[in-house]
Amino acid sequence: MKRIYITYLILSSLLLINCSDDYLDKNPISDVSEESFFQTASDLELYTNGFYLLLPNSSARNEIFTYDSQCGEIIQNTLSDLMMGSRIVPTSGGGWNWNDLRDINYFLENYERCEDQAAKNRYGGVARFFRAYFYFAKVVNFGDVPWYDKTMEADDEDLYKGRDNRQFVVDRILEDLDWAISHMGDEQYAYEISKYTALALKSRVALFEGTFEKYHGISGYETYLQTAIDASEELMENSPYGLYTTGNPANDYADLFRAESAETTEVILAREYTEPLTNGHRANYYTLTGSQGRPGMPKTVANSYLNADGSRFTEQVDFNTKSFSEETTDRDPRLSQTIRTPGYTRVGQNTQLPPDLSFSITGYHLTKFVTAANSDGINQNTNDLPVFRFAEVLLNYAEAKAELGTVTQNDLDRSIGLLRARAGMPNLSMAEANANPDSYQAAFYPNISGANTGLILEIRRERRIELYMEGHRWNDVRRWRAGQSITLPIRGIYIPGPGEYDLDGNGYIDTVLFEGELPTNQIEGARYFQLGVDIHLSEENLIDPLPDFNDRSFDEGRDYLLPIPVQELQLNPNLTQNPNW
Repeated sequence: MKRIYITYLILSSLLLINCSDDYLDKNPISDVSEESFFQTASDLELYTNGFYLLLPNSSARNEIFTYDSQCGEIIQNTLSDLMMGSRIVPTSGGGWNWNDLRDINYFLENYERCEDQAAKNRYGGVARFFRAYFYFAKVVNFGDVPWYDKTMEADDEDLYKGRDNRQFVVDRILEDLDWAISHMGDEQYAYEISKYTALALKSRVALFEGTFEKYHGISGYETYLQTAIDASEELMENSPYGLYTTGNPANDYADLFRAESAETTEVILAREYTEPLTNGHRANYYTLTGSQGRPGMPKTVANSYLNADGSRFTEQVDFNTKSFSEETTDRDPRLSQTIRTPGYTRVGQNTQLPPDLSFSITGYHLTKFVTAANSDGINQNTNDLPVFRFAEVLLNYAEAKAELGTVTQNDLDRSIGLLRARAGMPNLSMAEANANPDSYQAAFYPNISGANTGLILEIRRERRIELYMEGHRWNDVRRWRAGQSITLPIRGIYIPGPGEYDLDGNGYIDTVLFEGELPTNQIEGARYFQLGVDIHLSEENLIDPLPDFNDRSFDEGRDYLLPIPVQELQLNPNLTQNPNW
């Protein structure tokens, strides 16, 4: 998003924006003359360009493909405080920052000075989208939060108001999105906010709130589920979007994420990456160097991919003791487009590569978002990253329908069925799923009940697979009240003990596990790992990537929300702390 960064720097210089992170201490943005700014479409565009920095960007902590490491959907050689159950109440910061909101509200108080009605409709919609986006993150993290829709001076009593009810705030979020949807035109943008982006966010927000309220015992959830259905259906029926496909199930899913320019058939909003080093991301570097935590898929995710014929991999008696080449053969093709499996080659190369335990701590070596070798340096990836895509909308639609109890087989055919068809997988049968709920999936989600239990389990499986590495998992776990799932044992591939292994089944030894001294007569091209030092195995002979961290905890009465920092509670006595913090 090169142009966004440049214009934001210009804007910051013009406005002399105070850099304080504290909404209470932030000075009024008075350096912009009412007579000289907010007069033209260019003024409105310049100001709102700064809001795009709220979206995921190329910083190491804010890259889409790293978000899932916080909740164990990607395993690294260190665990987050969330995974360890060791979060504490911070003194300051901790996500309780409001400076971005003030900038948005200041724009909304002044932008109508422009006489260009079309520009006001568009950029007013952009600003309201970002206010909704900002507040959605606040509700997800803190629950009840104070709603501010105006800028305030230091003596404004509202600065010291208490927290507004989460439903009140979510309703305001949806009002902002409805304004954007009704006022913005039908233009389609790859890297800018449109009415379709607002519809996608509306679908996401309403599904989150509806399911969070349902599984956390809050009344009124049905309205939000219906809102999610309506927003999703509007995109499904009256938008230019669909699923990207060339009719090649073996490559289409992977190609979507390694495309240099966003595939706008499906991608509703993307982060644009155009120049290595200054504006690249690090997907290749992240997965192909040992210095990035050796990220790997956990076995619970790998086990969740169906067999190619649609049957459940985990219903085989020996599913946890199959060799790597056996367990990755004849599976949902999205597995081989997400991790290295037999026959894997880099983009633009012909050499087949096995999973490399030097770079993947679980042995399930990630490949999603990975492009050609010329982008292997740090921050050298220039393939765009999706922020919203149509696949999520289809999943939202199916889930909201199932949770509300109004789902039909036709609803599944036009949502989950399309996702599976792209991957070359059999369709999901509502009757079969409900007649035989998957006990392996049910262990992750003990709170599901009712006639659609089996179907909801399958929809959650589909969501986990389709959206893997796209930053949705922790919010899904939160809203489903499935926090205990992140405390389950962390495991990797099956290796029966010391010996020589052909992980990808091509007839050549590629991995050797040894005890004691490093063998002197080494096999050319093989990687050597010392058991008990480089690699640890569980009692079941599964890789145990973090043997010292198998005893972890999650507090059901506390850990779904973040704590409010100590200083904020001291500054504002009307604020109350979240439960049990």
